[in-house]
Amino acid sequence: MSMSDPIADLLTRIRNGVLSGHETVEAPYSGIKEQICAVLQREGYIENVKRIDEPKPGALRIGLRYMPDRSPVLTGIRRISRSSLRVYVKSTELRPVRSGLGISIVSTSKGVMTGKQARNEKLGGEVLCEVW
Repeated sequence: MSMSDPIADLLTRIRNGVLSGHETVEAPYSGIKEQICAVLQREGYIENVKRIDEPKPGALRIGLRYMPDRSPVLTGIRRISRSSLRVYVKSTELRPVRSGLGISIVSTSKGVMTGKQARNEKLGGEVLCEVW
């Protein structure tokens, strides 16, 4: 079965895993999903991401991160640009998420990065999602 928005599927799997208290979630592999997960890992929202190659085309196993009291680090995740409405912004239009408590993930000509990194490098692009 094909899905119309694979990035939204990834974000929903992560959101549902956090709400259910799972340690890991799995999602079908794609390069853009791996880059999004790398940004989430670098920013401390997920524990780790591992590519599993065995059942072709492969999958991503994402380790979710929790505080010592078992409350999730990632409290919200929202898709911004979607297949029916693409959202492109200039570097000057990138704004902080939740007054600086969250991040936006942007696909630029130099790869997937946070909105803050894109602002610093003066790069615009497609706003994929917001995380807080």
